[in-house]
Amino acid sequence: MTKSRFVQIAKPWIGSLSKYEPGRPIEEVARELGIKDVNRIVKLASNENPLGPSPLAMKAMAEAAGRMHRYPDGSAHYLRQDLAAKLGVGADQIVIGNGSNELLELTARVFLDENTNIVMAERAFVVYRLIAALSRAGVVSVPMKNHTHDLDAMLKAIDSRTKIVFVSNPNNPTGTAVEPAKLDAFVRSVPPSVVVAIDEAYVELMPPEQQPDTLRYVREGAGATVMLFRTFSKIYGLAGLRVGYAVATSDAIELMNRMRQPFNVNAMALEAARAALADDQHVERTRRVVREGLAFYENSFREMGLNYVPSAANFILVETGRGRDTFQALLREGIIVRPMDAYGLPAHVRITVGTGEENKKCVKALKKVLGKAK
Repeated sequence: MTKSRFVQIAKPWIGSLSKYEPGRPIEEVARELGIKDVNRIVKLASNENPLGPSPLAMKAMAEAAGRMHRYPDGSAHYLRQDLAAKLGVGADQIVIGNGSNELLELTARVFLDENTNIVMAERAFVVYRLIAALSRAGVVSVPMKNHTHDLDAMLKAIDSRTKIVFVSNPNNPTGTAVEPAKLDAFVRSVPPSVVVAIDEAYVELMPPEQQPDTLRYVREGAGATVMLFRTFSKIYGLAGLRVGYAVATSDAIELMNRMRQPFNVNAMALEAARAALADDQHVERTRRVVREGLAFYENSFREMGLNYVPSAANFILVETGRGRDTFQALLREGIIVRPMDAYGLPAHVRITVGTGEENKKCVKALKKVLGKAK
């Protein structure tokens, strides 16, 4: 096939970039399988909130719908004020993004170029590799220990070119979390010339007493060079709206804002996020459903004789043999999970915790495709 002029005039290295493989949408799977009733399909692939959006957020969206002819607040002033009050930091220490992914990319654009590198765990969120590639930066990939970040090894991997070290906690796709004391020792040992980017997309799903107090690094100001990344996609159930935020010292946030596009978060998303932030009841219900769902999967996997990785997030990694074959077989049963070969785990699939009924359907289908049904 002859290359188009677009390909000929593009930067030559763009064609070598890897693409992110998202979870299969329900509608796409329904078309593929010829299923007219999409409600027959259970999606447990993208770590979404099984309870749906915060009810308070849905009410706020309905009330905001009539104002969608207006541009959003470009500085997300009120959402930053609400977050600042809740987190105990300054509003000037927060930047709002189109999902935390946008903010991760902005961080790369601020700190990385072809003469730098990042340090990350071998099986951490694949987006870190992608944003490094966009900046032409190198990637130092450090093997994990028991599916968990090996912080000692990551510290040793930092060199004179390192600008960012990424810690996904809890980690996607393994679901593991590092011990708070070990994380604290690591953060305080990283050279001040290196940004410690702690991705906490799933941290709020953990019981509050188990969540590490990473916000203190921002409150300490001139201490460790730490940036925290969080999202409204998981605990608040707003994945479709794409709202995330980063917390760091005010000078770091100012750098991010210089790179950020105006109106990067839509007005309805801002209103929904503000309302969701106050929905403590939805947060507690979500934590309970996730905790019960993880226990159900763990018990089921033990009964089936399957190895799994204990999780601190809202998903669980399980070894099924040929993971992509299991993924395809489950698709034919109307169950969407995520194959893990892209993460170097070809024998595993990752399953999101759903509702109680969805979890039961998933295990029933898994037993069938693995030939373990009684």
